[in-house]
Amino acid sequence: MARVLITGIAGSLAQLVGKRLVADGNEVIGIDYRPVTHLVSPDILVYRANYNKTRIEDIVRRHRPTHVLHLGRVGNLKEQMNKRFDLNVVGSAKIMELCLKHQVERLVVLSTFHIYGAHPHNHIPIFEDEPLRASTTFPQIGDAVQLDSMASQWVYRHRKLKTIVLRPANVVGPNIKNAVSTYLRQPNLVYLMGFSPMWQFVHERDMVDAVALASQSSNVGVYNVAGNGALPLVRALELTGARLLPVPGAAADLALWLGGRFMRAVPSYLLDFLRYPVIISDAKFREELGYKATGGIEECIRDTVRPN
Repeated sequence: MARVLITGIAGSLAQLVGKRLVADGNEVIGIDYRPVTHLVSPDILVYRANYNKTRIEDIVRRHRPTHVLHLGRVGNLKEQMNKRFDLNVVGSAKIMELCLKHQVERLVVLSTFHIYGAHPHNHIPIFEDEPLRASTTFPQIGDAVQLDSMASQWVYRHRKLKTIVLRPANVVGPNIKNAVSTYLRQPNLVYLMGFSPMWQFVHERDMVDAVALASQSSNVGVYNVAGNGALPLVRALELTGARLLPVPGAAADLALWLGGRFMRAVPSYLLDFLRYPVIISDAKFREELGYKATGGIEECIRDTVRPN
């Protein structure tokens, strides 16, 4: 049995991971800077605390976790940039320092494949040692790139603390409320006329398995996480059953940036993901940790737009 501290516990993925770990017999403590309005497991002890404040150190000192799962990356661009930087960069640095100070055995940091950026010069597939291009085209997510770079360096600078960084593709599912899941659930889906890049999806069930594997493993390193296969974007959108609205680039920019009559606004950095393919290889994760995705793309989309 491990004593596991999970950041970002107000989020759906963190709660699903917490529920899984509790079911496996672990003690789980959750922390989030946001209020927790719903909890999937009553056995998770929850605190509200900013990641860069002294209260979080009090919590770590009190509970002495053996494992820390830093799943609390702030991806919501509606949060002010300064606040995202404080939480994602300053807060993450504090969490990693606390892991060292209090002799945590295992650290898992959740990043995202978005940091590779959607760029016409990207290789297909993208491996973990590829350059991170996102901040050159969309500085708004520079804090996510900096968090990943900092955690990736931490892996090799502090080997006593066994650290894994996970870079998943689009995580979707009935409980997920991120930008891509929100996009797929709209009754009218705008996409760029003349573009249908390949997309990958990871079912929430497989992502929970991936985090659990990383937590239980003794491996260290940076790992991509993908689902099974890839699909042209337009075909994926057709599977939602929504009305598809192909529009020229400028009109799509306006619709996607500002929202309006077609759909809710989505983060601006996703625009280039509607233009260029970003296909990652998770062969390293499968080979070294035994990860195996079970959800196909059709199941991923069906469960996201029509949850049971």
